[in-house]
Amino acid sequence: MKKSLIILNIILLIIIGVLFFYQKDLQKLYYSVLRNFQKENTTIQKNEYYRDYDFNFVQNTDDFSPNSRQDILNIFYTAINSGNSDFTFYCPEEYTECLDEVEELANDQDLLSHINNFVHPYNGFNHIETQYDSLGKVSIHIKKSYTAEQIDEISQKVEELSDELIVASDSDIENIRRIHDYIIDNSIYDSDRSDYNITTYQSDIAYGPLLEGYGICGGYTDAMELFLEELGIKSYKISSDQHVWNAVYLDNTWYHLDLTWDDPVTTSGKNVLEHNFFLIDTSTLLSIEQTEHRFNQSIYSELKEA
Repeated sequence: MKKSLIILNIILLIIIGVLFFYQKDLQKLYYSVLRNFQKENTTIQKNEYYRDYDFNFVQNTDDFSPNSRQDILNIFYTAINSGNSDFTFYCPEEYTECLDEVEELANDQDLLSHINNFVHPYNGFNHIETQYDSLGKVSIHIKKSYTAEQIDEISQKVEELSDELIVASDSDIENIRRIHDYIIDNSIYDSDRSDYNITTYQSDIAYGPLLEGYGICGGYTDAMELFLEELGIKSYKISSDQHVWNAVYLDNTWYHLDLTWDDPVTTSGKNVLEHNFFLIDTSTLLSIEQTEHRFNQSIYSELKEA
C-alpha cells in the first residue's frame, strides 16, 4: 500500500514537473486556439447608441484579429462605439508589432480621447484601461461618461425639447438653429468650473446645460450631439488641446458648430446669443480664431482645409 502511494506521488510530481516545464508552450497553444476561435466566431454586442457609419480616421469592424495599427484603432473604436464595458481580442502571432502598437495606444490618452469623439456621447468613456500580456491577449475596460440614471433623465428632456424644437417641415439648418439658440438661451457658461476647478454642476456633460442650466464646452457639445442624433444627422465631436465643439455633415459637406463660443461670457453678466460659429467651414473658423480651434486635421480630416 505504501509502495503504491509512493509510486502515485512520483507520477504526480512528474506530471506537475512536465506541466511546469511546458507551461509557456501550453499557454501559447491555448491562446492559439482562442485566436483561431475568435477569428471565426467572435461577434460584438451593440447597444442602441451604436453608430453604424464610419469616419476617415476610424471605421467599424467585425474582424478582431488585427494586422495593422489601423486595425487596432478600428477595434478600439468598435468596442467603444458598440457600448461595451469590457472587450478582449488577441494579437496574431504573425503580427509581431501588435503588442507594441497596443502599448503605444494604451499609453496615448490624447489619441484615445480623439477616438472617443467619434462615438455617441452615451457610449463615450470617462476612463479606459488596457491590459495585455506577452502572449497577445488584449483586454479593454471602459468606464462610461454617463450613468444609466443620467441617461434616463437627459433622454426624457431631449425627447420633450425635440417635440418643441424640431419641426418636420423645416430644414435641418432651421432645426439646428432653434436647438442651438435654445441651449444657449437656457444655459450659463460655468466659469467657476473652467477657471477655478470648482465643481458645482455637471457642466462637462449634457446633464449640465439641459437640466441644470450650466455648461462648459464638453456639456454644450454633448447636448448638441444628442439633438443631431434625434435629427438623424451624421456628426462627431472635434477637439483641440483646449476646446471641443461639433462637426456636422449637411448636404455632403462638413461644417463646424460651436455653441460655447456662440455663448460668450460678458463682463456685465448679460446673456448674449451669437451665430459667428454656426455651421461654418474650416477656413472661416480659423480666420476668426486660431488659438483654441487649431485642431489636428489628419484626425478630423473630413474638415481638412482645401
